[in-house]
Amino acid sequence: MTIIIGIVVVLGCVIGGFMMEGGNVHILFQPAELVILGGAAVGSLIVSLPMKSLMYVLKNSSRLFTAKEHSKAVYLELLTMLFQLFSKVKKEGLISLEADVENPEKSPLFNKFPHFAKNRTALTFVCDNFKVVIASALPAHELENLMDIEIEANHEESLVPAHSINRVGDALPGFGIVAAVLGVVLAMGKIDQPPAVLGHAVGAALVGTFLGILMSYGFVAPMAANLEHLSNGDTTFLKVIKVALVACIDGAAPQMAVEFGRRAIPASERPTFSELEQTVKSGKK
Repeated sequence: MTIIIGIVVVLGCVIGGFMMEGGNVHILFQPAELVILGGAAVGSLIVSLPMKSLMYVLKNSSRLFTAKEHSKAVYLELLTMLFQLFSKVKKEGLISLEADVENPEKSPLFNKFPHFAKNRTALTFVCDNFKVVIASALPAHELENLMDIEIEANHEESLVPAHSINRVGDALPGFGIVAAVLGVVLAMGKIDQPPAVLGHAVGAALVGTFLGILMSYGFVAPMAANLEHLSNGDTTFLKVIKVALVACIDGAAPQMAVEFGRRAIPASERPTFSELEQTVKSGKK
C-alpha cells in the first residue's frame, strides 16, 4: 500500500509543480520515449542475468505489492510456536518432533500458527535444523555455525532482486540521454521548420532525459531499496529462530530460550517481556 502512495505522491508533486508553472502536461506524454526507456531497461535486465536468476527476480519483485513486514503480532506468533516446540522437546525428548519436522504440512503443532506455516523458508529452516539435531546430536555451537551458513546463503540470494533492479535504476538516466539524443537527431531534421515546430521537437526530445531521471530516482531505485528492506526483515526473522533454537539445544528452559529470541527482535517490533509471558502462557498467538 505504501508503495502506491509513494508513486502517487511523486507523480502528483512533479506534474503538479510543472502545471503550476504553466507547463502543458501534453508535452510530457511521449510514447516513443517511454518505449525507448522501458525497452532498454527491460533489455538490460535480461542481458545482466542468467535465465534462472531472471525468473527469480521477476517472481520476487511482486513482493513489493504483496509482502508485509514482520509485525509484533507475527513475532509473538513465532515465539509462541517456538515455546510450544521447545516445551514438547523438554517433556517428550527430541525424538517426539520427528513426525512434525518430517511432515510439517500435516503437523498439528505448526498448523496452529498459520502465518508461520505459510513462511516456507522459516518452516524449512526450523525443520531442517531439528532434523540435524535429531540425527546427529549436534552441539549447540556447531549448530549455530551451520545455521549462520544457511542464513547467509539465503540472505545473499534474497538480495539478488534488489541489486538487479537497482542496477537498472542506475542505468535509466543514461537511457534517458540516449532517448534525448535520438529526439535531437529527429529535431535536426526539422531545422528548416518554424521556431515553434523546432522548439516543440527539442522539448519532446528533452522529455527522455526527464523521464529517465524521474523513473530512476522516483520509482526504480526506491523499489530496489524496498526489496532490500524486506530481505533484511526476512533475515532477521531467521536470526530470531536461530538464537532461540541454539539456546534450547544448549539446555535453556523453553521460557528462557524464547526470551533469547525476543532479544534478537528489532526494538520497533519487539514484544515486551510481559506480553510474551502472557501470550505463551495463554497459548494465544
